[in-house]
Amino acid sequence: MAKKITMQQIADHLGVSKFVVSKALSGKGGVNEMTRERVIQAASQLGYFSQKKAYMRSPRTEPNTLKRSGAKHSVIVLMPNIRFQNRESLYWGKIMEGISISLEERGLGMVIISEQNVDNFVSLLNPEGILGLIGVGEISTPLLLEVHRMGLPIVLVDMEDPLIPSDTVFANNMDVMARLTTHLIGIGHQRLQFIGNDRYSRSFRDRSIGYRTALDEQGLPSQEGLVIPLPDLENGSFEPEIRSWISRKIKSKSLPTALVCANDAIALTARDVLIELGVRVPEEVSVSGFDNIADAAKGSPSLTTVHVPKEAMGRRAVEKLLERMDKAETPLEKILLAGDIVYRDSTAPAPDGSGS
Repeated sequence: MAKKITMQQIADHLGVSKFVVSKALSGKGGVNEMTRERVIQAASQLGYFSQKKAYMRSPRTEPNTLKRSGAKHSVIVLMPNIRFQNRESLYWGKIMEGISISLEERGLGMVIISEQNVDNFVSLLNPEGILGLIGVGEISTPLLLEVHRMGLPIVLVDMEDPLIPSDTVFANNMDVMARLTTHLIGIGHQRLQFIGNDRYSRSFRDRSIGYRTALDEQGLPSQEGLVIPLPDLENGSFEPEIRSWISRKIKSKSLPTALVCANDAIALTARDVLIELGVRVPEEVSVSGFDNIADAAKGSPSLTTVHVPKEAMGRRAVEKLLERMDKAETPLEKILLAGDIVYRDSTAPAPDGSGS
């Protein structure tokens, strides 16, 4: 049996005090960001985070006794980026709906927490009656560290943290984006460009990899696309960036025949800007999105996209959390739910001669 890694060992490895390590791993103040990052990286390398922990629960919270217990048990749903990731969101709202329905079917409660400050989060959290946590979207490492430190089981949806061991649920972004890109190549497009930012999320990165994989398999060069700055992606203010990029492409007569966008919001913006600038969609430029939000079917032309099983992702996260409580020692899982391409009017065969 491997020897347990202690905070003192991490402190000795870095040449700092155990107090500094404790502060850094708990996410509390008093440690500068550079030191915190060093501690987290060292803890990960030494195997501190991968050590098995006993989940904090009383016998009555075992899954197979929940129905027999009269007490109300709940699951924390952590959604820190509440401004853009909320129940009204066309994307995140469906995931939340799946979580809510699945918990309700099991007679369990849901406690939504949007707090980003670690100290405030801890003050809000009452472990009594809490079965575990489902994290939705991007969540900071210090918050996840705090949950992990408390021993609560964690399932992350559409997000993963390389330092925090947890089960995760994603759409199969890479494979379905490769299929969509291969389809566009198959109908004659040889000048394609990706719009997004690999650093925004794991899903965006996987979609970009799927796109580039399809180009490579078809023997096409991976041309540099539009990398939208992270702040613009986070607050949805990327229209000027897209407009400027398309305008430059039109002026230089280098506009691609197909824009492969990382999500529907980007694709709908690109479609509208192209039309405003006099470019016909899809006759001159095809546009595809990803997520199949409700707005994708609206407007003209309607958007070709990838349907992400958003509600099913939420449901599967609940199932995995309860499975993890029953089988704490089994290997962690990355669950991929298949997505489907939805063909609509925004894509068409490449214009004659476009591949030359």
